Amino acid sequence: MLLRIRSIAGLLLAACLALALPAAARAFTIQEVTSPGGITAWLVEEKAIPLMAMNFSFRGGSAQDPEGKDGVSTFLTGMLDEGAGDMLSEDFQKKKEELAFRMSFDAGYDFFEGSFQTLSKNRAQSLDLLRLAITAPRFDPEPLERMRRQFLVSVRDTKQDPQSIAWQAWSEKLLPGDPYARRSGGTEETMQAMTAEDLRAAHRRVFNRQDLQVAVVGDITAAELGPLLDKVFGGLPEKAPPQPALPPARPEMGPGLNVIGRDMPQSVIVFGHEGILRSDPDFIPAFVMAEILGGGGLNSRLTEEIREKRGLTYGVSFGLMPYERTGFYAGVLQTSNKTAGEALEVARQVIAEYAAEGPTEAELDEAKTYLTGSYGLRFSSNAAIAGQLLGMQQQNLGIDYVEKRNALVAAVTLDQVKAQAKRLLHPGRLIVSVVGRPEGLK
Repeated sequence: MLLRIRSIAGLLLAACLALALPAAARAFTIQEVTSPGGITAWLVEEKAIPLMAMNFSFRGGSAQDPEGKDGVSTFLTGMLDEGAGDMLSEDFQKKKEELAFRMSFDAGYDFFEGSFQTLSKNRAQSLDLLRLAITAPRFDPEPLERMRRQFLVSVRDTKQDPQSIAWQAWSEKLLPGDPYARRSGGTEETMQAMTAEDLRAAHRRVFNRQDLQVAVVGDITAAELGPLLDKVFGGLPEKAPPQPALPPARPEMGPGLNVIGRDMPQSVIVFGHEGILRSDPDFIPAFVMAEILGGGGLNSRLTEEIREKRGLTYGVSFGLMPYERTGFYAGVLQTSNKTAGEALEVARQVIAEYAAEGPTEAELDEAKTYLTGSYGLRFSSNAAIAGQLLGMQQQNLGIDYVEKRNALVAAVTLDQVKAQAKRLLHPGRLIVSVVGRPEGLK
């Protein structure tokens, strides 16, 4: 009977997550809430569904992993709910299942993120477990070895995945020796050698109030949220221990070609060069420019020429990838080995023509219609809204960005897009990594 009750609770949470669609139906208000202890969060109140979602992050992701400890941040993501405080792993997992809340962690290059959703009736108890997970994880031997086995399987799978191989090779070629080019998921050697003390050191480095950002959406008021922020995060240290500053990111100038031979019928091609930061004053025109050339939301130039006209690939994308210390402009396509050279050459030609001429007015109008019309889909649930709000905080976009964003896109002119195409696209500087047995590459 207990299993039946747990299943119903889990289904109820899933149903609430699926039904919580406030942004798709109507506008919402973002409040800035400051706790009695000085912790700040962005809040969207949504009382229609008895559910609360919380996303939070700390600056300093896998790019901060110490030399020789590649993957320690990723390993930490798997250990935070494997026992905390006085609760062993089995007890923690059992209580988590009884309360039917969701909690997960992710280590990106620049941020260590957490995601949490709970039913309102279980909020207090669920948040108490979240508090334990982030302030007092245990790192006991049994769950550590169990998670080590899982991460080693993931590392080995990644080593066999053609897209992962191509992207890793491309990163190492573009940013040799840079933390962004490290294997964020670790290597077999580093994951085998990881210790509980390594995880404790990573936990001390990541979790602190100064680098904390929080977004909350759902069935909770500002008055209720303030004390809860102190309850969950107030026990963290005010600041992280001092650590060496990361070196400046210095992308290599192409052209460059790197072929990783694999016996497979198709080649995976990753191509790109340096890009821009999200803080660039011309990022919105550059974003619209990139969408027309290689975005996934409409028939982009690259899709039209490589897939539709020539049938060389099922899909191709090419877009901006801004990080904290640098930005990339990169894309990927997959094609048969025999047509690898042709597909890559067509991509270069399309990029060169677009850089020289820019888009047509019709292409610009179609792109702006798509980008403004689809923006609301990013806010399809409480959890999705919390994720968007957290991203806005991470990128310093301002609490009113949701209100301004579509107007910024709609205001982009043809001359602005043409200027960004000329400024940012460099087909002669493409760095290319190919996995497969490609033919005809120049």
